[in-house]
Amino acid sequence: MTVCLLLLSVVAVTAAVPVPRVLTRAKWPEREPVVALWVWQCLVATVLLCCVTALALGAAAVFGTVRAQLFAPAPPAVTAAYNLSAASPWTVALTLLLACGAAWTTAMLGRELAEARRRRARAREQLRERAPDLPAGLPEARGPLLVLEDEYPDAWWMPGSPPQLIVTTGALQRLTDHQLDAVLTHERGHARARHDWLLHLSTALATGFPRIPLFAHFCDQTHRLVELSADDTASRRCGHLTTALALIELNQHRGVLSCASSHRLLGERVDRLLAPPPRLTRHHRALTTAAAALVPLVPLLITFAPALTALP
Repeated sequence: MTVCLLLLSVVAVTAAVPVPRVLTRAKWPEREPVVALWVWQCLVATVLLCCVTALALGAAAVFGTVRAQLFAPAPPAVTAAYNLSAASPWTVALTLLLACGAAWTTAMLGRELAEARRRRARAREQLRERAPDLPAGLPEARGPLLVLEDEYPDAWWMPGSPPQLIVTTGALQRLTDHQLDAVLTHERGHARARHDWLLHLSTALATGFPRIPLFAHFCDQTHRLVELSADDTASRRCGHLTTALALIELNQHRGVLSCASSHRLLGERVDRLLAPPPRLTRHHRALTTAAAALVPLVPLLITFAPALTALP
């Protein structure tokens, strides 16, 4: 069991420290933001799975009740292969540390979801006070859409069941029909991919563990890549130029073309749409996705290796 815990620790540290720093310097995520999001999720899943499996093995070694429940269906040879009879002091310390980490992660996720629910409730209450009825002539093909009386040009989506698209009258006056279609397609891309859950998870992990590079980079890259992914959804339907012009018109008052750090992402998105980067080939995209999908299997292979060798 000691070897399993050491290997799990090595895999977790490798996935949490050097790999994210290498991935943030790579250029291909800008070309394939959806694949990049998948890779980041697989890295996070690998670290969390390493921690969970190490916690399970450590708890089985420290607590006889957990060992009896966890290895109840296994033959005696499997239990003997893990050598759970004697727990070293460092195993006890690691188990307690992982248990505290699991409790803290659960608390951070719960707090993030509770705060998101409160923010959503306040936003819906404000919309009920400000928004007029949907114009009768608006086509139903655009989905659930709420027009808000406001000269400030803006458009966003509000998660829920179902998610709701919101656009201001200022945006309707500033954008052409094709540009408005691009903006709404962008927001629908967020809704269909359920990017809100991914943003909540990345924010909770970054808030709970700010000193771990993986979670800090995961939060920053997720907020960036979900926008690039939604831009690609809009550009495939409406064209790169139309989507770029819609982004400029909708954010011109925010300084979309400025060099300020708060507006840098908007400028990068416009440049990316006006000069689309070369795409990965289907072969390389499939290899990258398959490799990312196999990464979370590493902790499971390490964990079950003693059991597989002990079976006749």
